[in-house]
Amino acid sequence: MFAKINHVAIVSEKYSLLAAFYQSVFNMKTSDKHRPTRAVTVGDGYVGLNINPRKAGRPAGLDHFGVEVEDIETVFDRMRTKYPQADWIQRPSTRPYAGITANDPDGNVFDLSQKQMKNRLGVYVDNENAEQADRHISHVAMRTMRPDEMARFYSDVLELQEQNAGPGDPNHYLTDGKMTLVIMPWRIKNYDNQSILPTGMDHIGFTVESIDKFKEDVDETVGVNPVMNPIPVGKGKEQGARLELLKRQCPMGEYFLSDPDFTLIAVRERR
Repeated sequence: MFAKINHVAIVSEKYSLLAAFYQSVFNMKTSDKHRPTRAVTVGDGYVGLNINPRKAGRPAGLDHFGVEVEDIETVFDRMRTKYPQADWIQRPSTRPYAGITANDPDGNVFDLSQKQMKNRLGVYVDNENAEQADRHISHVAMRTMRPDEMARFYSDVLELQEQNAGPGDPNHYLTDGKMTLVIMPWRIKNYDNQSILPTGMDHIGFTVESIDKFKEDVDETVGVNPVMNPIPVGKGKEQGARLELLKRQCPMGEYFLSDPDFTLIAVRERR
């Protein structure tokens, strides 16, 4: 593949706690090149989860995803030629996990990197044949008002391959062969009877070997350390409506929860 989705990023004032949570319940491993005063990076062997500390004026939650490409100049040329509303900037030296940050035509932000790029620290897996762990990130989802156009953008520019959606499913599913970008339509009427979310990143999806075993491990983790208790999803009228919407919008998910700082997680069992 020309591109691979190599990381997902969360912003949180509880970044150390979240790192421990994802290590404990999803068996993710820390990078030996992380910088704990700036961020903590854990990974599943293929995709890195970068947990950044929250700063003034910056909202917490799922923030962006990152892509490693074979040739970044090809990406720039495709954006210039076909998508003039897309743009990019060089990241400063304090951001070595991503050489470039770009936006799609709807303003969704994603990181770009290339092997041997000067402004890049190899904290993510460089081996394209790396094996994913039994519990691994399998998708990341975003909300957008123009899902058809954004699917074409990521297909044209990054060569992500579109998978067939099920009957009546309005989503687009674009994959690098292991990891999937889910592009979901945003409509304000989706948020009747609940808090209205803007366009942007929505949730992370994990695949696990067994949902029952995963639930047991979560219970055991919380029994040992209650501060790692996941935030429940679906409690009360508004949260019930949010869970029902999530179930409709994410057919890849079989079980839904939130990490201790409210980032939504969809879990499915490996088939």
